[in-house]
Amino acid sequence: MPSITRSEVERLAHLARLELSEDQVQRFTRQLGDILEFARQVNAVDTSAIDAADFVGDADDRTRDDTVQPSLSRDEALRAAPDADPVDGLFKVPRVLNG
Repeated sequence: MPSITRSEVERLAHLARLELSEDQVQRFTRQLGDILEFARQVNAVDTSAIDAADFVGDADDRTRDDTVQPSLSRDEALRAAPDADPVDGLFKVPRVLNG
């Protein structure tokens, strides 16, 4: 039995506002099923003997020292902005949500 059905893929496409061709529905049903099966296999691995603090690689992965560097002042940054409110010191951006 497939781990995801065709109707579930069609519902996900509808929720994501995607129009899928017949070929895409079949392909995504197979691919998503493969992904879910792999997740089941990973979930079945016994990790009870592994300490939660164990790391695969080096935990210290910084690429440079964390030192204070010169940067733009607030006024310089606001002068470079396409639209800003210098009185309040805020960048103005276009509205992205209705309301």
